[in-house]
Amino acid sequence: MRTALLQSSGRPGSAAENLKVLDEAAARAAAAGAALLATPEMFLTGYAIGAGIGRLAEPADGDWADAVADIACRHGLAIAYGYPERAVADVHNSAQLISADGTRLAGYRKTHLFGRFEHDHFTPGDRPVVQAELDGLTVGLLICYDVEFPENVRAHALAGTDLLVVPTAQMHPYQFVAESLVPVRAFENQMYVAYVNRVGPEGEFDFVGLSTLAGPDGTARARAGRTEDLLIADVDPGFLAASREANPYLRDRRPGLYRSVV
Repeated sequence: MRTALLQSSGRPGSAAENLKVLDEAAARAAAAGAALLATPEMFLTGYAIGAGIGRLAEPADGDWADAVADIACRHGLAIAYGYPERAVADVHNSAQLISADGTRLAGYRKTHLFGRFEHDHFTPGDRPVVQAELDGLTVGLLICYDVEFPENVRAHALAGTDLLVVPTAQMHPYQFVAESLVPVRAFENQMYVAYVNRVGPEGEFDFVGLSTLAGPDGTARARAGRTEDLLIADVDPGFLAASREANPYLRDRRPGLYRSVV
């Protein structure tokens, strides 16, 4: 499945402008044959927008979801995007996957909040594994800091995730996460990991880019630099199956020895 990673911080504070950026990226991704386009964390509003998070947050089935569904339908590809989700009195840092026919396939709320900024603005989610079927693959969702917890990714591996999509707002000086940790997560769990980052300065943060599609062989099958980019790479089910056969981590586990971990 050809996958497109949109490395961009969009236009912080303007969902309307970010939907235009998404529309343009979807057109380019579709022209390249992509079946899935993934955006960074909080793409529809911007990340470092302070009180604007609560003001702009929308429910999972709100106007933004309808707008993204329209983009997905017009360009014929699925879209995974980050946004602030309003759920009654709470606001979640969320990601949603919408199919090429406009169906809402999966919604995930970030379970591990990073730093004082996120704890001040968001309520953590409580579902560790959210998945959907897309083009014969099991696609899972995590958000940024979540992927840095090995338990999160292993839970996805045990649940059968083939491609883990991780909308991200990863900033300086933590670029080693994209450079080193993400490929290791893909290898030790025998899956593809699409790590899609923001880029450039925004508020108090400096996002480092380096978006990556890591393969189950532990290599970056594609990696962006530190400027806006649309990264295109393939998720190969045949290669994934062969890699899992050659690297049987899940089959060789001895869970009885690991009870102390939790």
